[in-house]
Amino acid sequence: MFASNASGTATGIVVGIIVIVLVVLVLSRSVRLVQQGFVGVVKRLGQFNSIRNPGVTFLVPFVDTIVRVDMREEPRLGDLQAVITKDNVSVLVNATIFSQVVDVRLALYEISEYHVAVDQLARTALRAVFGGMTLDEALSERQRINAELQAHMASATEKWGVRLNRIEIVDIVPPQNIVDAMALQKEADQQKRAAILQSEGQQQAAINTAQGQKQANVLRAEGEKQSVILAAEGEKQSVVLRAEGNKEAEVRIGEGHAGAIAAVYAAIHQGNPTP
Repeated sequence: MFASNASGTATGIVVGIIVIVLVVLVLSRSVRLVQQGFVGVVKRLGQFNSIRNPGVTFLVPFVDTIVRVDMREEPRLGDLQAVITKDNVSVLVNATIFSQVVDVRLALYEISEYHVAVDQLARTALRAVFGGMTLDEALSERQRINAELQAHMASATEKWGVRLNRIEIVDIVPPQNIVDAMALQKEADQQKRAAILQSEGQQQAAINTAQGQKQANVLRAEGEKQSVILAAEGEKQSVVLRAEGNKEAEVRIGEGHAGAIAAVYAAIHQGNPTP
């Protein structure tokens, strides 16, 4: 009797453990947590069933499965790849793609791996866009490249439920011989600018010197002219004064002579001379 009670107790314990395990398993299969920024896509027996928003969600155990999809903007930096420009120059290019899932159902069921598809499409678009541009255009018009890449890829990614927010070219690496030639060209341009600036400076200095000499000559001539005028006026004034002095002296001499004659005449009359 004690043996039967012991075996019954053991059986009850085993059954209890099995029940607990089943409960835990059922709970783990029926309760899921979807983080903020993600959505959950529920598949029931392999078919699309519903989309669950962030938070706690409940599933039918052993029937439903859930796939979490990131709905945030996702930047992906591509690898350096060789592309050929319009003028047959091979350059290494990579770009950062900022994409975002906007339709979860299309992203999961219209294409197997939308991440891989976007990367491969970006490679094709880079070759197409750079193939229509020269090296100089590629190096100086990055905004144009970004816009053309986005326009080239947008129509394809929309069918996958993915939106391209923007594409940014990160690096454009020309061949070393092209880099050396560009450095030499830049140095030559700098020397040319320096020579032009130096010649313009010398020309301006010469002009300033000539203008200074001209102004000095004009001022010197005006000074000499003024000096001659002043000398002539001084000489004129001297002559006038000299003439006035001579005239006054002659008048005084005449007056002296007249006085002398009058005195002689008076003296003669006072002496009563005989005829």
